[in-house]
Amino acid sequence: MGEQGFLCTGISKKFGGLGGDFLYSVIVIEELSQISEAGLAAPLHSDIIVPYINTYATEAQKQKYLPGCVSGDIITAVAMTEPDAGSDLASMTTTAVIEGDEIVLNGSKTFISNGIHSDLIIVAARDPLVENPHQAISLYLVESETPGFQKGRQLNKMGLKSQDTSELFFNNCRIPKTNQLGEKGSGFIMLMEKLQQERLVCAVMGIAAAEKILKSTMTLIQGKNTAGTFHIKSQVVQFALVEMATEVKIGRTFINKLIADHMEGQNVVIETSMAKYWTTDLARKTAETSLNLLGETGTLEKCPVVKDFRDVRVMSIFAGTNEIMKGIIAKCMGL
Repeated sequence: MGEQGFLCTGISKKFGGLGGDFLYSVIVIEELSQISEAGLAAPLHSDIIVPYINTYATEAQKQKYLPGCVSGDIITAVAMTEPDAGSDLASMTTTAVIEGDEIVLNGSKTFISNGIHSDLIIVAARDPLVENPHQAISLYLVESETPGFQKGRQLNKMGLKSQDTSELFFNNCRIPKTNQLGEKGSGFIMLMEKLQQERLVCAVMGIAAAEKILKSTMTLIQGKNTAGTFHIKSQVVQFALVEMATEVKIGRTFINKLIADHMEGQNVVIETSMAKYWTTDLARKTAETSLNLLGETGTLEKCPVVKDFRDVRVMSIFAGTNEIMKGIIAKCMGL
């Protein structure tokens, strides 16, 4: 993908990128969805993780890492989730202590996408001397060969079988102070600032998956015969397909508006939270309905929707669960 120019399309030509706008990212995400390629986590690398480096890194850090991110020679991961700290970042326990010209990291992370294959990890850790959790968190750049850093198990997941998700361990992992990303104590703010695009990326993935599943279902169901009649001629089936198509169209209209608003620099944090939970729920609902309509065909591994069904399940969980999205929206509504 790097050789073909499909990674980090928004990065400046100065660092080897295309210098494109967010629409380039959308096109790549949608085309990956059309072939059910969920394994590479390329949108995570290109449009969620690398933007942290592009926005907050020093010039020296950008020169060192961005060209490799664009070419695909550097695979990135972001390590936030811990065994006892998921969506609640304030409860993380991984620590970062300054010792001379070094920062010493201790702790563990889990459910880290790209963890096994990662070359560069953005690690969220807290200063144990700072009581306020929102002011204690900083972000650090850790290269995979750093002493004290260890990759754990590759987790055996329900879906996304070709995408590596793993545990990461930091045992007196020493990195130079120059590997701090952004200002000390600003990690929580940086994470919040990038949430709009992160959730929009997830929403685009959700609606693109729903569109692809609907397309596959229409193809598979053509000519399917049940009890001597053509399945596609059944009013029940037709109405189900119409309902699926209508919801997908509504979702696409909403997403296209948010893409335009985001590219114009508008604050659509609430709307992207809505879109993230609604489209990822829609992808799962569309897959479930599809399998019901396909009957016995929908129980076979050769049915493409079976893979899609497993792959989309995690969408409502990652990047903040859909329950977290609803809580954020409720708070913004003054509830």
